[in-house]
Amino acid sequence: MIEKILRFLPMEIRTKIEHRHDLMRILNNISWLFFDKFLRMGVGLVVSVWIARYLGPEQFGLLSYALAFVALFTAVANLGLNGIVVRDLVQDPPKAEITMGASFVLSVLGGFSALCLSLLANSFARPDDELAKFIIALLSLLMVFKATDVVRYWFEAQVQSKYVVWMENVVFLVISSVKIGLILTSAPLIAFVWAIFVESLIVSVGLLGIYAWRGGKLTVWRFRFARAKVLLKDSWPLILSGLAIMVYMRIDQIMLGQMLGDESVGIYSAAVRISEVWYFIPMIIVASVFPSIIEAKKKSITLYCKRLQKLFNVIVMLSLGVAIPMTFLSHWVVMLLFGSAYLEAGTVLAIHVWGGIFIFLGVASGNWFIIERLQKLSFYRTLLGALINIGANFFLIPKYGAIGAAVATVFSQMMAAYVFDVISFKTRDLFWMKTRALCSPFLSIKIRSRPW
Repeated sequence: MIEKILRFLPMEIRTKIEHRHDLMRILNNISWLFFDKFLRMGVGLVVSVWIARYLGPEQFGLLSYALAFVALFTAVANLGLNGIVVRDLVQDPPKAEITMGASFVLSVLGGFSALCLSLLANSFARPDDELAKFIIALLSLLMVFKATDVVRYWFEAQVQSKYVVWMENVVFLVISSVKIGLILTSAPLIAFVWAIFVESLIVSVGLLGIYAWRGGKLTVWRFRFARAKVLLKDSWPLILSGLAIMVYMRIDQIMLGQMLGDESVGIYSAAVRISEVWYFIPMIIVASVFPSIIEAKKKSITLYCKRLQKLFNVIVMLSLGVAIPMTFLSHWVVMLLFGSAYLEAGTVLAIHVWGGIFIFLGVASGNWFIIERLQKLSFYRTLLGALINIGANFFLIPKYGAIGAAVATVFSQMMAAYVFDVISFKTRDLFWMKTRALCSPFLSIKIRSRPW
């Protein structure tokens, strides 16, 4: 795909890019992932908005509450293995079969553990709400099937995400058509839940199919206890870190539902859907650049730091490009998409969208902790964010409702993804890189690059 895009560039620039094989692989991978997410962003947002209008704030709020509740336990399901597995597949290709076999078995066990935890937690959260209990139970079951994501990690390590993109987009478009059909036939809420379930299930099976199609053999995967032990030793801080991330990313919706009801969750979720629709951008860039950053460290620390700084600079510019215009257009966008029933979501969106800056920085720096084998610090920073978010929500939601939840979220994200780095001498270089990236769009000054 990138070859078609390069045709529009001047010959001199195109020639320089085409002669850099590693850069071409990265750009090609990014272009396919962007195609995937832009398609999903366009079609998905239209379908999501249509569903929200059809269900109304209360039922849409219940669906959003259930999705947020299940999301809390996804870190237990994937065991923080994503970056670890990609790193090991890049650094040690001969052991790929053992790495994938061990990570698959671990993910299956993690999925069952997450399912049990989700059901147990919901029995305390909403013991008398039978509909909520059924929806959460059904969606929680999908965490077991997420074990097939090990195939996704393999394609990321090979920088060949286009094959996954093809399969996922076909499934996505088919299920989106089904959802539209459900709206037109006045289907109940539970029908949309089943559509979500079927989509995720088909994608999980499809990943295995594409892996086999591209020459991969599931039969050569081998589970070795010693390998699984090493993976868990590296990933356990990321399990806790991922859980903390989910807490400070989703606890606002859960606390709103528990304290104010599903309608408030619906209003808040409408704003969050718009605010978070852009989050795929840093994830795509980081997933595609991560292998090259690992390789850069092998060659030169200077090259390694240079690539990290460029990544942070791009991330900040992209996030500001979304946050600034959305601040002024938030009410208009909400009215245009969701209608007057969701009018209160405009102010929430204008605040919540600024959290994207720190989310983007957090995603970009998350893999730095893996490369430097500082997963414990990664956990500490996300734990800090989670605790701050819970405390801030506890005080702000009763008085300010959904607006208070948005303020709490942005503040906790800033503390976790940026301020935390200044605490430890091991992360202060990272702090100065982020500071330079944050200041560069506004000031022509040099920020010190060394720690105190």
